[in-house]
Amino acid sequence: MLTMPRRSRLKLSPVQLVTDESFGQRFARLRKERGYTQVELAAKTGLTQALVTDYERGRLRMHAEMVVRFAQCLDVSTDELLGVSDAAKKKGGSTLSLKLIRRLQKIEQIPNSKQKALLQTIDGFLKGAGVVD
Repeated sequence: MLTMPRRSRLKLSPVQLVTDESFGQRFARLRKERGYTQVELAAKTGLTQALVTDYERGRLRMHAEMVVRFAQCLDVSTDELLGVSDAAKKKGGSTLSLKLIRRLQKIEQIPNSKQKALLQTIDGFLKGAGVVD
């Protein structure tokens, strides 16, 4: 006969998380910031897209091995994935998304004259948006 585990009587202080996001929200945000679709991340970890969806929606709890696998795939610490620390803020900036890195790599492949024209266009756009000093 199976019995339910008993509730602990220990009085533990709450863990201080650096964000109000749920685990699933943080997981989805980190995935999107890195430029991965659910399908791409699932393939990279050997899972199905449905499992990634279930983790993001909070339908499943991720066990320790999966936390490590996803942290490695997303190039974040397990603490950052779990919401215990925010490594990007501690580093003084954010990490570049995979989507942006891929575009920069493609820009590096075009001739220098076209790179220069493209960068001037980007600089003009940023200046117009008030981002460049």
